[in-house]
Amino acid sequence: MTLRQRLDQRQVQKLILAPALQQAIKLLPLTNLELIEVIDDELAQNPMIEIEGEALDRAATEQERAADEEAGLKPRSEAIEGLPPGTDSPKAAEEQADGFEAHFQEYLDEGFRPHFYENKESLSLENMLSRTPSLWDHLNWQATLTFTDPADLDLAEKIIGDIDENGRLTSSVEELARLNRTTAERVDAVRETIQSFDPVGCGSLDLRETLLAQMDHLRIENETARLIVTHHLPLLEKADYAQLAKVLDIPLSEVKEHIDVIRGLDHAPGRKYSEERTTYVVPDIIVSKEGDEWTVTVNDEGLPRLRISPHYRALLARAAGGQPEAQTFLKENLKKALWFLRSLDQRSQTIHKVARHIVDRQKEFFEKGVDRIRPMTLMEIAQDIGVHESTVGRVVANKFMMTPQGVFPLKYFFHKSLPGDFGEDVSSLRVKEKIRRLVEGEDRADPLSDIEIGDLLAKEGLRIARRTVAKYRSQLKIEPSHIRKRKSVLEEQP
Repeated sequence: MTLRQRLDQRQVQKLILAPALQQAIKLLPLTNLELIEVIDDELAQNPMIEIEGEALDRAATEQERAADEEAGLKPRSEAIEGLPPGTDSPKAAEEQADGFEAHFQEYLDEGFRPHFYENKESLSLENMLSRTPSLWDHLNWQATLTFTDPADLDLAEKIIGDIDENGRLTSSVEELARLNRTTAERVDAVRETIQSFDPVGCGSLDLRETLLAQMDHLRIENETARLIVTHHLPLLEKADYAQLAKVLDIPLSEVKEHIDVIRGLDHAPGRKYSEERTTYVVPDIIVSKEGDEWTVTVNDEGLPRLRISPHYRALLARAAGGQPEAQTFLKENLKKALWFLRSLDQRSQTIHKVARHIVDRQKEFFEKGVDRIRPMTLMEIAQDIGVHESTVGRVVANKFMMTPQGVFPLKYFFHKSLPGDFGEDVSSLRVKEKIRRLVEGEDRADPLSDIEIGDLLAKEGLRIARRTVAKYRSQLKIEPSHIRKRKSVLEEQP
C-alpha cells in the first residue's frame, strides 16, 4: 500500500462557539470585582463604549464651550474668572490659576481612568509594605544576624528552605548532610540554633521536637509534661487520658494540669506567618421579603452604567462619506461594543433567573431555617430556565447570596437528597443539622454512637446507614463517641 496526498471534501458536524457566545460564557463566572476589571479593560480598548455619567459631563462641557465660542468669549481654560482676594494684576491671577490647575492636574486629566481606581487619600508609600514578610524571609533575616561563618549561613539558608509553612522540616538530617556535603552533627548544630529563632520551634523534625523546643525557650520545668511530650504523645493524640494516668501513676486530675501546660504550646509555630488572609465577600444577589413576596435583586453596586458613545457614532456616520479605514475601524469596535453590552445584560438576566428559581424552591428555608431546606441539583434549575447545566454551574461559581438567614454561596443550595419514609426527598444538609443538634444535646458522660444516632434519625423518618452517619459526622468535624467521652471525663476533673 502506497501513501499519497489527495484533496477531498467531507461534511462533518462541529461545535463552533461564536465570539459573542465565548464572551458571554467568560463573563458568567466572574464576581463583581472581577467584572469591574474586565469593564475597565474594555473601556480602555474600545472607544465606542463610555460610562453614562462621564458622557453627560462631556456633553455639558462641549455645550458650554460652543456657547462661549458663539458669544465671542475666550475658552474657559484660558479665561480668568473671579480674581482671588489680594490679587493686584491679571498676571498674578494667571500665576495663581496655573498653580491651582497644577495642584489638581491629576483630577483634570481627560485621559482614561479606570472605574475601579485606588483611593487618592491612601497612606503614604513610606508607611506601606509591598507584601507581608513570609516565614522564610523572617527566618533568613534572623540567620544573617546570627551566623557569622559564611558556610554556616549557607547551610542555614538551605535548612530554612526545607521548612514547610507549619514550621516543620521536610527533609531528614542525613539527607541534608548528604546534599550539602557536610556532617549530620553540623546540620543538627545549625538546626538547633534555628529552632531558637522566632517563632520558636521552626526547623523541628516532628511535633515532639517542636514542643520541647518551646518548653526550653519558655523555661518550663514541668518534668511530667516533658515526659508526656517525649514518650506518650500517641496516648495524648488518642485522648486516652485514663491510660496516660495509669502509665504515669498519677491521678487523672493531675494529668489535666499537665495537659493544660502542653495545650498552651504552639504545635504549628509557622502558621502565624501564613500568607492566608481573611477575604470578605460582596453578595452578588440580595434576597429580601416585601410583604408576602420574596424579591430578588442582582447587586450591581459599583458597576458603571455603559452606553454606546454618541460622539463616535457620529464619527462613524461621517466616515461613511469617504474614509474607509476609519469606517472599518469604528464598525468593528461598534460590533464589539454591542456584543459586550449584550453579554453584560445576558449575564445579569441569567444570574437573576437562577437566583429566582432558587428562592422559589427554597422559600421555607428563607423563612424557617435549615430544617426546611430542600434538595436541589443543577440539572433541575437548568431544565426550569431552559439552559445547559454547565451554564448554571458557571453562574453558581464564586457567587454569594445575602438572605435573612445570612450570606451563603450559591453552591450551598445544591446538594444530594436522601429518601424519607414518607416518600419525600430529604436534604443532606438537613440530616447534618439534625446530627449536629443530637450531639450537642447528648449526655457528655454517655455520648451517642453512630448507630444510636442512626436509630434516632430513623424514628424521625430518616433511615440512613451507619457509615453515612459517620461520614456526615466527620464532615461536621465531630469526633467519635469514645473520643468525646474521654474528653468529657477529663473536663469533669476539678
